[in-house]
Amino acid sequence: MSLAQEIERRGLEAVRFSFADQHGVLRGKTLAAPEAIAALERGVTVTSTLLLKDTSHRTVFPAFTPGGGVGMAEMQGAADVLMMPDPATFKVLPWAPKTGWVLCRLAFQDGRPVPYCTRSLYEAAARKLAATGYEFMAGLELEFHVFRIVDPRLRPEHAGQPGEPPAVELLTTGYQYLTEQRYDQLDPVMEILRRDLAALELPLRTFEVEFGPSQCEVTLGVMTGHAAADAMVLFRSAVKQSLRRHGYHATFMCRPKLPNVMSSGWHLHQSLAKYGANAFAAPKADLSETGLHWLAGLLAHARGATALSTPTLNGYKRYRPYSLAPDRIIWGKENRGALMRVVTGRIENRGGEPAANPYLYFASQLYSGLDGLARKLAPPPSADTPYEAKAEHLPATLTEALEALRQDRVLCDGLGQTFVDYYCRIKQAEIARFNLEVSDWEQREYFDLF
Repeated sequence: MSLAQEIERRGLEAVRFSFADQHGVLRGKTLAAPEAIAALERGVTVTSTLLLKDTSHRTVFPAFTPGGGVGMAEMQGAADVLMMPDPATFKVLPWAPKTGWVLCRLAFQDGRPVPYCTRSLYEAAARKLAATGYEFMAGLELEFHVFRIVDPRLRPEHAGQPGEPPAVELLTTGYQYLTEQRYDQLDPVMEILRRDLAALELPLRTFEVEFGPSQCEVTLGVMTGHAAADAMVLFRSAVKQSLRRHGYHATFMCRPKLPNVMSSGWHLHQSLAKYGANAFAAPKADLSETGLHWLAGLLAHARGATALSTPTLNGYKRYRPYSLAPDRIIWGKENRGALMRVVTGRIENRGGEPAANPYLYFASQLYSGLDGLARKLAPPPSADTPYEAKAEHLPATLTEALEALRQDRVLCDGLGQTFVDYYCRIKQAEIARFNLEVSDWEQREYFDLF
C-alpha cells in the first residue's frame, strides 16, 4: 500500500512534514491531507533561513547578501529549499487527532542535497561505513526531566527571542534512585509515554526513575544507526508534545537551573554488525580486535567530537568528577565514571547530552571509529579509577570544544569543512549572546563587593 493510500485509508485530515534542523529540533509544515498526498512526490517548500538560526531562532547569517551569507546562491534572499519525505518514517501521531507525520531530507530545487541537512550528513557517513562491510548499531539511554506546569508564562511580557520558560513544580523530590515508591509517583506520566511511544512503534525497553528530582530515564532497544537517529528525534518531540497536552513540561536540557535538580545525560550504546553478527563480540574478551580499534578511534577523536555530542553551553556543566559523568578521555570496563564504558560486546559513550542532534552525534562516532579501523589504532589501558587517571580532559566549554572540532582533520574531512565552518559560526553566535548576559553569579559575586 502506498503512503497516499495509507493517508486516505486512515481518514487523516493533516500530515506534518518535518526535518531535523542543525540543532536536532523538528521543523516543517502541516498540510491538509489532499495537499499532503500531492506533495509526497514533489516535496514541500520551506525557507532556507531555517538552516541559518541559532537556538534562540535568530538568523545568524546575512541571508539577503550575495550567497545568502553562506556562499550559496540557492539560499540567497531566504530562497526556498525542499523537504523531501521519506515514506519509511511515516507515523500517525497518537496525541494529535487525525494527524500523520513524515520525516524529510532537504534538497535544493534541482534535487541536489542541501549540505547542511544533518540527516543527509549521517547517511553519507553510514555509506562510508557500509563500504567496509559493517553496519552501525545503536541503543539509546535517555535521561530527562518532567515537571508539572504551574504557570505557562504566555502573557505578552513573556514573549521574546527566546521567551520565558514555564514556571514548574516537581513531580518527585528525588534521590530515591530506582525505588518503586518514587516510580509510582511518576507512573501517571509514564503511562502517557508508554501508550503514545508504543503507538509510534518505538522499541521501548525500560522506564525508570532517575536519581534527581523529577528525573526520568527511558531506554530503547538496539536499532540500526539510521533508525536509531530517526527514533531519537521522534522520541524527544513526542515526549515534549504529548506531555504538554497533559499539563507537563518535559525538558532534555542537560542541567536545568532549578534548586537541587541533577544533570541528565544521553548514553549511546554502539557496536558494529557484519552479516547479522556483532563484530565487537569475542569468545574470550570484552571486545574483539575490531571493537578495540573502534574504541581507540573514539578516544582519539573524543575532543573534536564533543562539540557534536554536547552542543549546548549548558551541557558542559555536567562534566565533573565523581558524578557518574566523565571529565577526561578514558575508557573503563563496566565503569560508569569513564567516558567510554566497555560492556561485553559493545561500547557505551557516556559523554553525550540529551539535547544533541543525533545525526551529528552518530556521524562523529562513525568517522572516529572508521579512523580507528583504518589505522588499526590500539586503545590505552583501562582506567579503573576514572577521576584520578592521568589522561587528557574533555573540553571544559563549548568554545574549547569548537576549537577542538576545527583542529580534527578526520571529522572536518568527514563532515566537510563547509559544514564545520557553518556549524561553528552558529554555535559562536550562541556563545556571543551568552557572554553579553549578566548572570546571577555575577550579581552575587560583584554587586555588594564593589
